[in-house]
Order: sequence, then C-alpha cells, then structure tokens
Amino acid sequence: MGSDGAERPGSVYAFGLARDVPALMRALESGDTAEREEALDWLGSAIWRGEEEFHTATARAVPRLARLAVELPGHRTGLLELLGDLARSAEWHDGREPVRQTVAEALPPLLPFAHDADTDVRSAMVLLIAGCGREHAPPLLPLLRTRLAEESDPLVRGRVVTALAVLEDGDDGRLNELLTDPEPRVVLAAAENLLRTAELPLPGALVDHCARAYAADPHEPERVLWPEPHKLFTDRLLEDPEAALRALAGGVPLALEIADHWRDREADVLPWALRDMEGEAWELYQLAQLTCALPPDLHARVRAHVLPYLAADDPAVRAAAITALAPAQEPTAVEEAVRLVEEAPGPYDTVRAVTAVADAFGAQALPVARAVARQWNGAHPELVKVLTRFPDMAADVVEELTELLARTGTGYPPVAVAVLGRLGPAAGDVAERALRACVIEREHSSVSAVAAVAHHRVGGDPGLALSFFRQEMSAGFVGQVMDWAGELGPAAAPLLPFIEPRLAADGSAVAALAVWRITGRTQDTLDPVAREAVKWGRLYAGLPHPVVTLTQMGLVPRFAVEPLRQGAEASRRLVRDGMSGWALHPDYVVRDAVRELLATARVVD
Repeated sequence: MGSDGAERPGSVYAFGLARDVPALMRALESGDTAEREEALDWLGSAIWRGEEEFHTATARAVPRLARLAVELPGHRTGLLELLGDLARSAEWHDGREPVRQTVAEALPPLLPFAHDADTDVRSAMVLLIAGCGREHAPPLLPLLRTRLAEESDPLVRGRVVTALAVLEDGDDGRLNELLTDPEPRVVLAAAENLLRTAELPLPGALVDHCARAYAADPHEPERVLWPEPHKLFTDRLLEDPEAALRALAGGVPLALEIADHWRDREADVLPWALRDMEGEAWELYQLAQLTCALPPDLHARVRAHVLPYLAADDPAVRAAAITALAPAQEPTAVEEAVRLVEEAPGPYDTVRAVTAVADAFGAQALPVARAVARQWNGAHPELVKVLTRFPDMAADVVEELTELLARTGTGYPPVAVAVLGRLGPAAGDVAERALRACVIEREHSSVSAVAAVAHHRVGGDPGLALSFFRQEMSAGFVGQVMDWAGELGPAAAPLLPFIEPRLAADGSAVAALAVWRITGRTQDTLDPVAREAVKWGRLYAGLPHPVVTLTQMGLVPRFAVEPLRQGAEASRRLVRDGMSGWALHPDYVVRDAVRELLATARVVD
C-alpha cells in the first residue's frame, strides 16, 4: 500500500497473498522504495511461516538476493540478514534445496562488506558468515579474526566473538582473555561460549562473569541469530538451578524461568520475581502461578506487592492482580472479582480472575457466582462454567442456561451443557428437553456428543445417547466419540462392539479407558492406561488423565511404578507450561496425582 493507505498495483498484496516469490523478487528491483521494503519484509518471513514451498522458492533466489545486496546499498543490511536467516534455516527446514551450500557459494562478492563503514552492515555480515556453519567456515575464519582485532563497535565485536566460538573448537584461551575486556557485550559473549562447553555444575566464577556483564548492559537475548552449537547463556544457566539462582542474585532476570524449569524453587526466587515486576498483566499471571506453590508464610509479601495494582486503570491489570491475590488468600479478592464481573464480564482476563477466586475460596466465592448468574449478556462464555462449582446457584438459573444452548455460533452451548450435566437430575425436565433438542439438532458435533452424555445424567435414560453414539460410530467416527461414550458407564455396553476392536487393534489408552468405564474390566485395559501414564502428559481440567484413571482403578502395573516414582521425585519439571498459565503449575498437578496413585493403588504384575 502507499503512504495514503491505498493499495498500489504492484503491492505484495497483489502477489497471491505474497506467496509468489518471483513477483516479490521483481518488486525488490522496482523503482519504488516502499515496495522494495515491503517485498523484503515478506521474503524475510519465509523461514517463519511454515510454508515449505515458499521457503524453497526463496532459497532458490539466493544468487539474485546476493547480487541485489551488492547493487542496492539502501537495502543491503536487510538483504544480508535475509541471506543469514536462510543459511541458518537449514537446521530446521527439510527443503529440497541445499540452501546453506547455496548461500556459502554466494558469499565471495559479499565479504568486503565485513569491513563496511556501516555498523549494521558489518553486523549482518558476521551473522551471515556464522549462519553458513562449520562446514563452510575454514576459509572465513581469518576474516573474522581480523574483524575481532579491528572492530570498534561493542555489539559487533561481541558477535564476532560468538561467530568464532560457534565456527571453531578449542580456543578457550582467547575466550578467557576476553573475560577482562572493558566492553560488557564482549565479556558476555566470551562467558556465554565458555558456559556452553563447561561441565555441570557450572563454575561459579564463570556464572559471575555472565551476571556482571549482563547487569552492566541489559538486553534481550539473541535467541534466533546463531546456528548450532550456540546456546544462550540464560538457557545454559537454567540447566543448573544453583547457577541460575546465583546469576539471578547477580542481576540476570531469571526468577520466573527458574520456577518454570525446576520444582520447589518458588520461595527461592520470590524476592527477585517481585523486584523485577513492572506491572504488566502477564507478569502478575506468572506471579499468580508461582504463588500457588508458595508456603503460606510468604503470602503476605505477595499481597503487599500486588494490592496497589487493584487501583490500575486497565481492567486487564486489575484482573491479573485479583488472579495473583486469590492464591495469596487476600480476602478482598472476592469482592474485587464481583466488581470485575459487573464492570467487565466479557474479557477472558475476567474468567481467569473468577476461576482463581473460586479455586482459592471455594464456597466463600458464592457472591462471585451470583454476579456471574446476573451477567449472561456480554459475559465471556467460559465465565458461565464457574457455576459448575456452585450447584445450588446453577439450579436457580436452569432456564437461563437452557436458553444459552440455542446461541449457536458462540461458545455458550458447550459450557451450558457442562453446567447442566454437572447438575444431573437437579437440572429437571426443562434441561432434559433442551439437551434432547441439542443432541437431535446438532448432528456430528462435539456439542451434541457432550449434550448426549449430559442428557443421560439429567434424565437417567441412556436411549438418546446410545442412539446418537451408535449413529456416529456406524459412520466411522468411533475414535472421535468413544471417550464421551465411555462416560455413560455400564449403560454404554451396547457400544462395546465398536470400541473393543480399537482396544484389541492398537492398545489405545482412550479405548482402554472407555472399556474400563463401561465394564470395569482391568485385565486388558490396565496396561494401555499405564503406558500412557508414564509419559507424564499434561493434565487438563475436565479431561481424563491416565494417572487419575489408574487411581480410580486402584491398580498400577509393576512396570510403571519406578518410572512414575522417579518422575515424582525429580527436581526438574517433566511437564512444561507452554500455555503460560496462572493456576498451579501443570507439572505439580501431575506430580500430585502420581503421588496419590503410588500411595493408594495396589501394585500388580
């Protein structure tokens, strides 16, 4: 688009959603500076967009890109950076083109730019040379050594140190000498690369060099700029919890990362987690997760730090503050959650806050449930789900819940089904009729499958659910619905001819769970569930988990005991929280479930 916002005829938006690499290359050579910049941006996204054909086509254009880097000084830095990205992409793209080899072959005319007057051009050249990898490094090492001796810019010089370290082995002497360099970026680059090859536990003196250098010049770590075997100093520190804590005390902001990698370190990192907070909502959510695992005697520190954020103008920050205060047992969190529901029922931030308050305060959070029941219009669908925890409150609004079932195209029907199903017979005839209509009118949908189970729970008659699941399974959807069908329990026995062959064919844990729920049989269901349990998968609320299933069975096979015990006793997390949660860390949830299993189940051969 032009500066006026109008789409130009040559804009990349006209190039098949920017997937036409030849057209983008033509745009790079156009007379329009803005068009060239736009095309370069799109080409630069090639390695991140997950489109193998687009990446391959861009890789084939390497010789032309290298020529343009010579001919277009105004875009030289961007073109050199693109070539470096393409060279590094060889490590994670399975493309048909030998892209790293192609980039290396295009290097000779570009090498003079390593001595360019422009700092950004020199920096891009260092990254490009490093991106070509060790296999192409030998003839390039003298140039990098010259740059190390002559380079005056601290950032570029630090990058030269890293480039040499990833391209050649065994020059720890040079790196140790650079630990006394006056420039923090150079010291950090040297220490980072020495850390990579140091044995665990990491040397304290080396950790201190990293911490002092980083604290003298804080910056965002350069995570994607280097090929293997490079490793960020922060990532290496996190492999040694004592070293990470030492660096944390020295000024490296790793508090939340340590708690996410290692178990039972929340109390150790709390002072620094509070110190480094800047009042962002995401920080408060991570503090909430950390607080869930703190001993009660530290809750007061959290409350004192977070309470001022309740006065924030941004509702998202206030919601995050409530979410953090709830596990810290701050009494005002309940009334603040009520106010949040009344003022901002729509955002998912409100759902988090309300759920955290319900988790922490249980029945004392009833005023929050009442507020939710008054806020159907405009409320986030997931907010309604809190009523599953307050059946008396939910029973008073059954008619309103059934009305939500008709709001197709929204997220309301599945949560309304969940609440009505949890109520069971207390939901009454109105709910039974509404759930029947939901099953009949929504064929081949997950909502109708859950509604079929809920209808059985409310009315007690499995006929409708059996008819629905039999129809789905006959149509080839056994794998998609057998988990829900298993929730019918013994009433689902007529569906076993569909489910049991799945168990016999591949030992599916899902099929095993369904068969066990229906028959109570363990001789052919216990081992598949246990094999899944030792994988230490994440436990999601409302979904079956193999560890919980084994606990319900009251049995654990001997082969699973030691892997589960070792996992429960490990100091490093086995389950990562890739969703950046705010409730108790999912690793602890699974660990607690494993501990309960091992404490209660009978071991069988």
